[in-house]
Amino acid sequence: MSPISRRSFLTTGVAAGAGLVIGFYLPHGSSFGGKEAFEPNAYLKITPDGKITIVVARSEMGQGVRTSLPMILAEELEADWQHISIEQAGASTLYGDQSTGGSASVRTTWDPMRKAGAAAREMLISAAALTWDVPRSSCTAENSAVTHTESKRSLSYGQLAGKAATLPIPSDPPLKQAKDYKLVGKPLHRLDTPSKVNGSAIYGIDFRLPNMKFAVLARCPVMGGKVASFNDAESKKISGVSYIGKISDSSIAVVADSVWGAMEARRVLNVQWDDGPNKDLNSAAIYDGLKQAASGKAVAMYSAGDAAKTSGRRVEGAYQLPFMAHAPMEPGNSTAHFQGSKCEIWTPTQVPQDLRDSAAAAIGLDPDQVKVNITLLGGGFGRRLEHDYGVEAAQVSKAINGPVQVLWTREDDMRHSTYRPASYHKLSASLDGGGWPVAFSHRIVMPGINVQKGFPAVDGIDPEVKDEASFVYAFPNAMVDYVMTETPVPLGWMRSVNALQVAFASESFLDELAVAGHKDPLELRLKLLAKDENLNGWQTARMRGTLQLAAEKAGWGKPLAAGHYRGIACFACFNSYAADVVEISMENNEPRIHRVVAVIDCGQVVNPNILAQQIEGGVVFALTNALRAQITIDKGRIVQGNFDDYQPARMNEAPQVEAYFVPSTESPTGAGEPCIPPLAPALCNAIYAATKKRIRALPILT
Repeated sequence: MSPISRRSFLTTGVAAGAGLVIGFYLPHGSSFGGKEAFEPNAYLKITPDGKITIVVARSEMGQGVRTSLPMILAEELEADWQHISIEQAGASTLYGDQSTGGSASVRTTWDPMRKAGAAAREMLISAAALTWDVPRSSCTAENSAVTHTESKRSLSYGQLAGKAATLPIPSDPPLKQAKDYKLVGKPLHRLDTPSKVNGSAIYGIDFRLPNMKFAVLARCPVMGGKVASFNDAESKKISGVSYIGKISDSSIAVVADSVWGAMEARRVLNVQWDDGPNKDLNSAAIYDGLKQAASGKAVAMYSAGDAAKTSGRRVEGAYQLPFMAHAPMEPGNSTAHFQGSKCEIWTPTQVPQDLRDSAAAAIGLDPDQVKVNITLLGGGFGRRLEHDYGVEAAQVSKAINGPVQVLWTREDDMRHSTYRPASYHKLSASLDGGGWPVAFSHRIVMPGINVQKGFPAVDGIDPEVKDEASFVYAFPNAMVDYVMTETPVPLGWMRSVNALQVAFASESFLDELAVAGHKDPLELRLKLLAKDENLNGWQTARMRGTLQLAAEKAGWGKPLAAGHYRGIACFACFNSYAADVVEISMENNEPRIHRVVAVIDCGQVVNPNILAQQIEGGVVFALTNALRAQITIDKGRIVQGNFDDYQPARMNEAPQVEAYFVPSTESPTGAGEPCIPPLAPALCNAIYAATKKRIRALPILT
């Protein structure tokens, strides 16, 4: 995902009626004080009636931020969790970077949310002490109230809100130690579950406005193609159709009173397309290009010793991965209402600020004239880091001068999306006389997502590739390098991004080295992780501990049922460490996955229930990527269109998943994506154990 900016936050409080608001201010290069201008970023509101509202400035797409982030603030606030309410922030200049991606929501808001809660707590305690005219040290906060320990007098936060709002703001409030946590680390129920169960939860596709129209867009089926001309005579015969017109060089909007009417009108729309320069593009040519590029000039990302000059028994391997689609269950959609000098948008987005700015530019408004409201997201996986459907809604609404919902069909979402890049990996190693590897090299060949989107390469490297091509093994001689290629296929950040490709190749090849050297795969990895080191910011001790816990929980080395086999893999990404052990049997030459033991070290765990859900869902998502998922291209067109030819893992294929985490008081790190990369190599390593056939390309079942 795109990098999440880290900003320094300062706390302050302002009176809001008789209530108390604790906010953050972006310093913009200056410190708080006197006449400096700051933009308040309110995360917390306490009203005289005792209501505590915590604002969530990240998008909820199933990962649990509407519970985990409030838990962090409520912990320091000493709030009664039963009386917490949540408010979703829309696009704003008040919250820093609101992008939800890169497994960064908890990681980047951990300190700001803690300080917000702690500052409020300290102010409330001071307010109580002043009210009673007692030493502040004699007062304690708990369960949304402050108590005087000697007299047992107590005042609720609501009763104290007005006075607390008049007090100075502690610039560096004391924070609780992990041993004193009452909420953080506890398996609390998710706050948004009841609304999802009773149907009151609003996803983007559910949103309605009075007199709202519905729109679908006809898009050129060839990547990079444009509209040459169109005839809408037949389309206008469909009942309820009210508008047909070009929205961009490559798309035509069809607007009607119903989704079905719009879809039917699009179906009979007569369009002549200019296919453009990619009309002959196909998957075979793309893969050939990647393989040819592997012999070209590469840029080193990690090196130790001299892998090229090391002698010993040579082992080589090459791995390939396809383009992949996000395929969230809720297809792209947005509702917009353009009203001349302003426009309001309701949308399931991971980047509300980017959408606001892009929509404003597209319809000729200033960003502060566009209001973006964030609905629940029916899955994201990085697809909603793009905001094309939101911009389309604003454009169509302006064209018809009224409210409209733009809806993508499943086929639209599959064939006009952005995609995880295809990649090619060339690996080699040298083994000493004892069968231990003494040199390792990994050449990564693939296009850069950020570079395609206009961000500059750094010394010939897409920075995210370098970040996600982690190397945690202490080979005496090693080289990881990168050849950046180009592709006309639109690329996008997809859950675990580049880490999935790198892990599949490197962890599968590690298994090859274990076989070649007659070593146990776990034994080999532990030997390479035996010494406590920091390799480019990655700690071998944490990777080793994660791997050992996975092996222990899976019973690695213990006998399995007849016909069952295991594979193991580990990887580090998004500041976290993950390991998987996969147990399978083979049925009709296909793997039957029985059990997955998945372990993560992501620092302090805020909510174990939500973390387990992240891991369990991640395993199923990774299985889809490994088993059948691939996007292929023919004559410049995406071949796959729906879940019949881009098949997810089915319920009867879902294994028993055991989710574990390494106990830690380190600051939280990524949780949603690190569990993805180890699954495919662990599965393929298990398949090798069962069949002695090495899988070098995904998907497994083609």
